[in-house]
Amino acid sequence: MISRASLGAMLAAAFATVITTAVVPPAVSARTNQAATPATATASASKTRMNEIQFMGAHNAYHRELQGAELAQALRMDPTYPSWGFYSHASIADLLGRQHVRAVELDLLPDPDGGLYRYPLVRKLAGLGPVEDPAMAAPGMKVMHVADLDVNSTCRTFVSCLQQVRKWSKAHPEHVPVILQLELKETDNRLEQAGGAVSPPWDRALLDGIDQEIRSVFSESQLITADDLRRPGLTLEQSILKYGWPDLDWARGKVMFFFDNGGPGTIRDMYLDGHPSLQGRAVFTRGNPGDADAAITMVNDPRGANEATIRDLVKRGYFVRTRSDEPLQSVIDEDFARVQTALASGAQMVTTDFPSVGMAARYDSDFVAELPGGRVVRCNPVSAPRNCRDDRLEPTSSR
Repeated sequence: MISRASLGAMLAAAFATVITTAVVPPAVSARTNQAATPATATASASKTRMNEIQFMGAHNAYHRELQGAELAQALRMDPTYPSWGFYSHASIADLLGRQHVRAVELDLLPDPDGGLYRYPLVRKLAGLGPVEDPAMAAPGMKVMHVADLDVNSTCRTFVSCLQQVRKWSKAHPEHVPVILQLELKETDNRLEQAGGAVSPPWDRALLDGIDQEIRSVFSESQLITADDLRRPGLTLEQSILKYGWPDLDWARGKVMFFFDNGGPGTIRDMYLDGHPSLQGRAVFTRGNPGDADAAITMVNDPRGANEATIRDLVKRGYFVRTRSDEPLQSVIDEDFARVQTALASGAQMVTTDFPSVGMAARYDSDFVAELPGGRVVRCNPVSAPRNCRDDRLEPTSSR
């Protein structure tokens, strides 16, 4: 058995914050669905489209840092924990409401039989019992940052997170689309060797399960999918570049999902297999410009030459996600330059760990990442039409 001391030595510095490299997502197909053609056909030059706006997103929107005995044990396991785990978000309802967020990032771990992550190593080594939430014993996707170490969440299961989004959306039906970014994770080998959970590898059955869980909460009319955007005879990318995204009026009250996992021979390929152009799929994938499934992209660092890259992608019609504050030192230094660059780039989704005033006070910092004037949404500085008005994008009642 591995002692706490040896475990701490083994895991020290193992979990530095990871910055995802720039890429681009979505998909291909040709569903001749009746809802698909009218969706894009309603868009016109006189209307603002759903990709011609800009809003803030919450990075790891479920995350709550460890406390008490769990925190003490986590610091023994990984002394670097404060540099990547010291931030906590409000509930999803408060993120969407009080904190004006319109994009929510969730990390998913597969648990097809249930109970795999119910007794995390950090609790076991701290002399604590299993997580009491009965949902952790049931089959289904679980939501956490690092299995067996950074495990606290405002919603422990994927379905419960979605139910929170759905409840808020139902109460605010005129909101601009809420984007849910999904990162599919596996357990860490070092923690597995120390006695932690071993997650099953992602396969097509598990990916099908994600679609099923999404559709158990949201109806087809509440989802924005590739089937809504793709035109007959064209790939998804060809469709959005030629005909654009639906107008905002059509997209109100809806949600859209995308995987930030990308690259060839990976989850993206498995998800596309048998579903050309994401036919029938609930989630967009992340592809690169030129890929048939390219519609949503990620360029996480907006600085330097990446700012021009983002501007170009936005002008061409892609949906882009970038980050406004990373690493943590930028928050401690109150470096607002990256926030300003991210917003100026035109990326539709600008993701932060600090969407509200006061969250960075623990670092003696007044850092906050928000739209100018604390708006919920604004006309995109790069792609919005001239007649776009910030005050007409979302009714006050939707906040």
